[in-house]
Amino acid sequence: MLKRCLPLPFVLACLALAACKGADPAKTRTQAAPAKVTAQTVESKPWSDVIEALGTAQANESITLTAKITETVRRVNFSDGQAVSAGDVLIELTASQQTAQLKDAQAMARDADRQYQRQQDLVKQGTVSRALFDTATASRDSNSAKVDAIRAQLSDRVITAPFSGVLGLRRVSPGTLVTPGTPITTLDDIDVIKLDFSVPETLLGALVVGQEVQARTAAWPERQWEGKITSIDSRVDIASRSVLVRAEISNPDRVLRPGMLLSVQVFRAPRDALVLPEIALVQIGTDSYVFRIKPDSSVEQVRVVPGARRRGEIEVREGLQAGDRIVVDGTVKLRGGAKVAVEESVGATAAPAAAN
Repeated sequence: MLKRCLPLPFVLACLALAACKGADPAKTRTQAAPAKVTAQTVESKPWSDVIEALGTAQANESITLTAKITETVRRVNFSDGQAVSAGDVLIELTASQQTAQLKDAQAMARDADRQYQRQQDLVKQGTVSRALFDTATASRDSNSAKVDAIRAQLSDRVITAPFSGVLGLRRVSPGTLVTPGTPITTLDDIDVIKLDFSVPETLLGALVVGQEVQARTAAWPERQWEGKITSIDSRVDIASRSVLVRAEISNPDRVLRPGMLLSVQVFRAPRDALVLPEIALVQIGTDSYVFRIKPDSSVEQVRVVPGARRRGEIEVREGLQAGDRIVVDGTVKLRGGAKVAVEESVGATAAPAAAN
């Protein structure tokens, strides 16, 4: 009989299979190296929640200066943007007619007063009736009242600053005919700025008078102003379901101006909270997880409930305890039960072995 020859590839495959069966499984099994990660020990730290809002700057005191009467401007005593004190004369209106009337009224008042003095002496002597003396008294009082009335008219022709502040743009010139309500300029006291901002009604319980605030503006992004809440509105807006809050901010260099938009931060009372670096958090759908390192250097995936966030840190409300060691960097290559090798630790309470 003729011997049947087997194909060479089949023979080689059989030889390789026999060699594998005879090999030691412990030597051929691939050993997975521990993943290198950065870890941190969970600590309880002071945490202050921040309420953020947008506010509008208001002057501490603000008015638009107008005339009380119809008259022409005789003199303008200020320039645009000038700082003035309370009582400074800003505008003088024409008052020649009232000045003449005042002189006439003063002369009549002096004569009526002399008549009163004579009648008073005579009535004491009994040579003048009491009725004549009463007439002299009425004449004196009437003429004195006319003097006061004309002086009041003259005062309406002199417009002064009711309080100290900074003037706006001048809107009249000498010779301008002004009427009641005609804008002359604006006056703002901006040494202190009132900052009005709205806060949702759900946060109303977190607000108290005297609470510290910080404000910033896009005009000077590198600067920060500090102030305190001075009042909280007594009503909640039914449309927006928010409450209006007012804070006062010191503005000695008068950089902030009324009408400016400012971003506001209100700081609540500090409390202790578990705080983690934000990069340690793994988001899967709507759930948040961290990898906790067990004593045998393996990791377990732990679901946590995150809270507030700030500058790369996040508060953990549930799921961890102080002293737990969690993976901060290197989470993308981890699975539950995986072994890890900590290259370095971050935080004040890192394990000594990890620091080596």
